[in-house]
Amino acid sequence: MTSLAQIHPMIVHFPIVLIILLVISDAVAMLRGVPLSGKGGYAVTSAAFAVLAGAFAALTAMMGDMAAEIAVGNGVPNALIEPHEDLGSNTAIALGAWALIRAFLWWRGTQLAGKRVLGVVAVEAALCGMVLVTAYFGGQLVYDHGVNVSIAAS
Repeated sequence: MTSLAQIHPMIVHFPIVLIILLVISDAVAMLRGVPLSGKGGYAVTSAAFAVLAGAFAALTAMMGDMAAEIAVGNGVPNALIEPHEDLGSNTAIALGAWALIRAFLWWRGTQLAGKRVLGVVAVEAALCGMVLVTAYFGGQLVYDHGVNVSIAAS
């Protein structure tokens, strides 16, 4: 049976992929001159990617907190986990806030065209950077330190 500590690494890929898709989708819209407002395909897709990224980031952060408690209980120093945990919490909060903003802007029908789309893409690129830095530190925990990794008996 899957350990509770293993759920975090299983779902962590969803917010990573979703924020990357969001940046790509909105950058394509910007390059094509397509507004991200209204109920058109780009607007709906963009808002959906943002909301899903925020939701999965929150779920991933909650599962990460549980995985961190398990790791500390198994003898991993808390100081080793803290950088990833702090980054993960801050990233989840930022993605959650952006999800709420994008959902509100979509719901209100706020005009997102022209230079506003550039601002949207810039914010999303920064959020993508946060996600990738957080993922890097998580990868270090797994690949460099073996945190919450089971070794099969030979």
